[in-house]
Amino acid sequence: MDDSTRRFLQRLIRRIPAQMLKTTLDKWGRLTAAQKQSMDFTEPKWAFTERLLDICEENGWTWKHITELEMTYVIDNPNQGMWYAFQLMDPEDDAHSVELTHFKEQFKSHLSELARPVSVKMKKHADEAIWIRIAWGDSFSRPNHQKPTYVVHHLQTPYVFVTSLTSKQKPLLSQALVLSTRHQAIKDASLSGRKLGAIRDLLMRQYQQVFPTSYPSPLAERNETVSNPQIEKEQAKSAENRLQMACEAFGDGMLPQLQSSVYKLETKFKDHTNKTMTEREEPFRCVVKFASTNLLESLRHCASSGIASTPVTPLLSSIPLKGRNYFIIKDNGPGPSSQTRQTQN
Repeated sequence: MDDSTRRFLQRLIRRIPAQMLKTTLDKWGRLTAAQKQSMDFTEPKWAFTERLLDICEENGWTWKHITELEMTYVIDNPNQGMWYAFQLMDPEDDAHSVELTHFKEQFKSHLSELARPVSVKMKKHADEAIWIRIAWGDSFSRPNHQKPTYVVHHLQTPYVFVTSLTSKQKPLLSQALVLSTRHQAIKDASLSGRKLGAIRDLLMRQYQQVFPTSYPSPLAERNETVSNPQIEKEQAKSAENRLQMACEAFGDGMLPQLQSSVYKLETKFKDHTNKTMTEREEPFRCVVKFASTNLLESLRHCASSGIASTPVTPLLSSIPLKGRNYFIIKDNGPGPSSQTRQTQN
């Protein structure tokens, strides 16, 4: 095992929480029962890492085996970076018949032709998702395993989820995906987030969308003394209407945990008191971002509690309706972005 592989394993073990080491190594499946028994999972990480390095040396393991360990950890813990969604477009007649073996062969072949050198490793997850790990190199260096790109794709669906992709690598990956899945093009789905499961569920409509037809009155359920029945009746009716409109926009079930929604404004400045800005020919540009640990749940609560006005504006209800959280707003009305965003590390 060379120095770069040793450093990579050391960094990987530092990333894995101590309480997850045993489970991750068990799923890796490379250690024998005797080797696992010889390891003390309660000792300091530096000592544990040295013992694991010795075992790797004894077995002659290389990058191939250590990247398998990294994939095992990342698949079980995907929410460690920003994920971006893409959508494959214009499928060919045989796109629905692409199988896993064919996809693997074609993807590796096409990407190797487009980018050299490159290291590609694939693994099928229990939920039928194909996980792809790509280590990119260039004309002057070997594949950099320290900064891999991860791609998640469900065959027979047009959706692809990517993390840690640079602008230079993006067209190469896009072309390899289009060719290997038998499509004509790929576009930015205008959806991103740190929770892979959330953006996948939102885009693929895999969460439970519950839209009840009747709504309980919040005030009617309280055991409080009614001081003025008429006022309480009007308040209850207003609260019930707010709840109904909030649930019509976002549903009444569990919502995917998006962290943000971004609106890019490109509109004419309109204010009769500010002629300098109003008379400008070019549009007024700014970016508005809503952020929360669970944005959709927060928006639904704001609407149902009266913090936000109802009915819910299409700018917000379009997030679950269209499966997007990036919009460009122009004078002709709001709409999902047709402009490809720059994917960042």
